[in-house]
Amino acid sequence: MNMIAMPLVLPCGAEIPNRLCKAAMTEGLANPAGQPTAALNQLYGLWSDGGAGLLLSGNVQIDGDHLERPGNVIVADEPSDAMQAALETWAAAGTRRGNHFWAQISHAGRQCQKIVNPHPKAPSAVKLGLPGGQFGEPDPMTEEDIEQVIAGFARCAKVLVSAGFTGVQLHAAHGYLLSQFLSPRSNQREDQWGGSLENRARLLLSCVRRVRAAVGPAVPVAVKLNSADFQRGGFDFNESLQVSKWLEEASVDLIEISGGTYEQPRLLNLEGMEPVEEQSVAASTRAREAYFVDFAEAIRKEINIPLMVTGGLRRLDAMNAALETGCADMIGIGRPMCVMTDAPAQLLNGVSELPRFEDTLSLLPRALQFLNSIKLVRTVGAFATQYWFYEQIAALGHRGTTQVDMGVMSATKAQTKAANLWLAQRQALMDAGLGEPV
Repeated sequence: MNMIAMPLVLPCGAEIPNRLCKAAMTEGLANPAGQPTAALNQLYGLWSDGGAGLLLSGNVQIDGDHLERPGNVIVADEPSDAMQAALETWAAAGTRRGNHFWAQISHAGRQCQKIVNPHPKAPSAVKLGLPGGQFGEPDPMTEEDIEQVIAGFARCAKVLVSAGFTGVQLHAAHGYLLSQFLSPRSNQREDQWGGSLENRARLLLSCVRRVRAAVGPAVPVAVKLNSADFQRGGFDFNESLQVSKWLEEASVDLIEISGGTYEQPRLLNLEGMEPVEEQSVAASTRAREAYFVDFAEAIRKEINIPLMVTGGLRRLDAMNAALETGCADMIGIGRPMCVMTDAPAQLLNGVSELPRFEDTLSLLPRALQFLNSIKLVRTVGAFATQYWFYEQIAALGHRGTTQVDMGVMSATKAQTKAANLWLAQRQALMDAGLGEPV
């Protein structure tokens, strides 16, 4: 049986037509006012045509001062007529083949680059531990700030669902704000929002409850959650398991299991500047194919709501095995879809394996690749290869075709130039009083 072709009925009653999801990947294609564009419409139309039962958007930010990257869609207020129309057009493009299209809602917190905000708000004044000075000193959030975040997630979800998105996912992984509150490394508060796990999870659960109230019982509400941060003193697997149980009680319809942060990028199957903190989950041979499948299997033993695994899965037999054994209920596909927009359809038609484009990419020319033995060089190079995927997404949005012959260095330069231009144009809008539409 080809399990990936089976529909999935969620606890809220919604049905996803198959078990393949285009995973959330940052696009950087909004205009400087944070509105969806024709490029986003073309991109998600191609992905809708590609056969996945579910598409997840990249980060839709609830605060224009806390972007994951320049070019994020921003829903920080009630939308203007122009913004409402743009969101509706985007949602229509992403659902044109009858698939689900969920918006991933996020707040970057301290993982907001200094060029966007030199002093982002975060749980505590704990700066991101990365070399290069790209991230500023964060300011601890006040009670008012926290309430604005909760209200912002709910407002954003309601706006997006009213525009035609069929569900929402709250991003509580990868070191963004909700993930920062979960981690005792970045959350050193001594009030009701810090200390015990119950307190550190309070913001996430408050956002979930407010979002559910805003969108109603029949709309899918999902959460992306770290299986662990894989950092000493960080959010660990046992805590993730407990939070998963609380999310099930809070009427979440699907949990996507991921892991890591900017400091420890396990989501990219990479090791950061510090050693990986191993977790109390036995690794199986399946972990070589799917980075977080063993964590999902362990969580499955404790909760009953659907689980999604993203990261590393390329082989059809491994995807079907994860579904058949109950380790996962949905399979997320990310980087392959930056080049093969119809990767789900190909899998459904029996292709045995998707390509691993990342294995062929390098920032350094061949003569200098021996330098990859240095951890800092290897980490910088791995992040740079992400720009190659960003450029493929941009090419699909703007031209409908990819640029696979582009080098990593050229892609990095192109993405840096585009980001700087976007920020300059956004600043001009803000100076003219024409920033985010309200």
